Amino acid sequence: MHDKFLKPYDFKGTETEIYKRWEEAGYFNPDKLPLRLNAQGKLEDRKEPFTIVLPPPNVTGTLHMGHAAMLAVEDILVRTARMQGKRALWIPGTDSAAIATQSKVEGEIYKKEKKTRYDIGREELLKRIDAFTKESESTIISQVKRMGSSLDWSRYAYTLDSKRYSAVMTAFVRMFDAGLIYRGDRIVNWDPKLQTTVSDDEIEYVEESVPFYYFKYGPFTIGTVRPETKFGDKYVVMHPDDARYREWKHGQQIEVEWINGPITATVIKDEAADMEVGSGVMTITPAHSVIDFEIAKRHNLDIERVIDDRGILLDIAGEFKGQHIKKARPMIVEKLQAKGLIEKVDEKYVHNIATNSRGGGIIEPQIKLQWFIAVNKEFVIPHSEIPGIASGSTTTLKALMRAAVESHATTILPERFERVYMHWIDNLRDWCISRQIWFGHRIPAWYRSTDAHGKSNGTPSESRGVEIKVSVDSPGAGWEQDPDTLDTWFSSGLWTFSTLGWPEKTEDLKRFHPTSVLETGYDIIFFWVARMVLMSAFHLGQVPFKTVYLHGLVRDAKGKKMSKSLGNIIDPVDMIEKYGADAARLSLIIGAAPGNDIKLSEDRVRGYKNFANKIWNIARFVLESTEGLDVTTKPTLSVEDTADIEELNKTIAEVTKQMNDYRLDLAADATYHYIWHTFADVVIEKSKAALKGDDLAAKQRTAWKLYTILTTSLKLIHPFMPFVTEEIWTHLPKKDSDMLIVAPWPTIS
Repeated sequence: MHDKFLKPYDFKGTETEIYKRWEEAGYFNPDKLPLRLNAQGKLEDRKEPFTIVLPPPNVTGTLHMGHAAMLAVEDILVRTARMQGKRALWIPGTDSAAIATQSKVEGEIYKKEKKTRYDIGREELLKRIDAFTKESESTIISQVKRMGSSLDWSRYAYTLDSKRYSAVMTAFVRMFDAGLIYRGDRIVNWDPKLQTTVSDDEIEYVEESVPFYYFKYGPFTIGTVRPETKFGDKYVVMHPDDARYREWKHGQQIEVEWINGPITATVIKDEAADMEVGSGVMTITPAHSVIDFEIAKRHNLDIERVIDDRGILLDIAGEFKGQHIKKARPMIVEKLQAKGLIEKVDEKYVHNIATNSRGGGIIEPQIKLQWFIAVNKEFVIPHSEIPGIASGSTTTLKALMRAAVESHATTILPERFERVYMHWIDNLRDWCISRQIWFGHRIPAWYRSTDAHGKSNGTPSESRGVEIKVSVDSPGAGWEQDPDTLDTWFSSGLWTFSTLGWPEKTEDLKRFHPTSVLETGYDIIFFWVARMVLMSAFHLGQVPFKTVYLHGLVRDAKGKKMSKSLGNIIDPVDMIEKYGADAARLSLIIGAAPGNDIKLSEDRVRGYKNFANKIWNIARFVLESTEGLDVTTKPTLSVEDTADIEELNKTIAEVTKQMNDYRLDLAADATYHYIWHTFADVVIEKSKAALKGDDLAAKQRTAWKLYTILTTSLKLIHPFMPFVTEEIWTHLPKKDSDMLIVAPWPTIS
């Protein structure tokens, strides 16, 4: 037996070395995998593909427990597929996270130099961001490797590298030519702090307690937390079926006393009014609310801005003009109080306020001239492999997104999230894809005029009627490119096929798309998953993935969300340093059913380190006890030995079924209990007498049985705990592959 087994398992001196061995062997690359044994026992090429693209972590980020859970799940799936003889590919990549990255770099520049991006210019800012991302990139990649992630690094992609840039430009032009991308004035999420639009996908709702004001609006009572927006409210909306307001007619006008004097208000009957909330009546501010904007559009109402891009009140605010909304709010309330227009105030009203998750700014809806994707516009799809959508038929992007899941061309696990997906699709609005930042994929739109760009926020919002051309390359002299960049989710939506070489028709694209699984957290199903379905359906006529596996959130031992403010963050890198990657991985899997949150504590991770040690000690015992005996030739088994092998076969069948059903938690649990409580506590204990006895035939039977169970157990637990199992495999005297990573998955013997 190798001297190494005389010592306790040392994960610190083992894991980095093993990962290096895997990389050098080339087995992360599906093109370098060894041949597989077919059902007839003959070697053949791996034909069945199994593909996962890594949801790209931010290039400027560090590994957190959500990443660690994602990496553990995906690596388990890929390692199992690889052992099952599939052509397994796991594509690595990182995301530019444009808004978050630019915000971070701009903040550092201002902190050190007291300069804004406008002071240093676009070229210099991009140069500094590039240096920052390159420095950060190696950190996140090294941490991903620490988890044991068997990613094919030869296919590494970055959302802003040249190949992905080409894919993004091509996608934009094609969708524009199909009439699905347009430029128009619509209400968007505006961040006054970063001076850019923000995607619905990047809105984070923060709970806050604020006063809720009830105002007299003529004969009606209206409520709001934002009195500073109400200067332009000249429409009072009620539900057409509300019996309390039957006498009021649509379009009826009334005179009411308001903030800056009397105004003429118009009654609007619309089903958007909620009869169950408050008085059932509301006034609307169409320029600063999505719902109000849609009501105004339906009834062709006036839309007037009250607040500018910096959060400053405009002329309509009268004496409050030029003041920031935060400063003006108490003074506006004071004036309304003096005029007797406040009925009451609820001082502790709790509501959610929309913030930019990437920069922290409070979102202020604004009407902007921006680029949008039309989700309800009809177009002819030239090629479709999606059931229910025929090639050459007329459809919409929203219909494609529905059909992909309704037809089960894409299956969402757990199934309950299909309803969530459909609800989100039903309420999907046109997608604003332009951003007023400089880091990212610049919009391939060109304007004929040198003054095509407005002065207020760097977008062409000041110009109307200028000539526009959309093309990947400049149309020539006299044309100026749109300064805006694309929403990061636009490029991320192409991720399953841009990473495989699209728009070129590569062998990878042909072989590995649609991908097998998208594994991600359930918190971004609406955002990323739906965007990917949209993009893949339009550009390829395919679903991007056959299965969506949604993992839950990792919470602390008490079930609370991990956060810096609560001081309850568990750092996965710290856990790996203290207990090893195998322990960290298994702690994130056992008990973590798809879509369910998991409670994690350091004690839990420590417990699975003990299991790694247990596996090591089991292997040491088996190798010591079987040294010098034939462990490869199957002997005639006793009734007891046969029963033990049947129990092993039951475990193989159960674990294989659970893995194929994406119940990794149950597969891990079954393997854990079999190794510890059946193999170690029962089989090994009752085998000790035979191993110490003088009956050579009994010794031989026992040696074969123990060695068979050991090698099979190592294979079953390898996807979950790859390091300790690979290290043990290295020292086995007889085995069916040079490395465990490519050993055949156990079959019933």
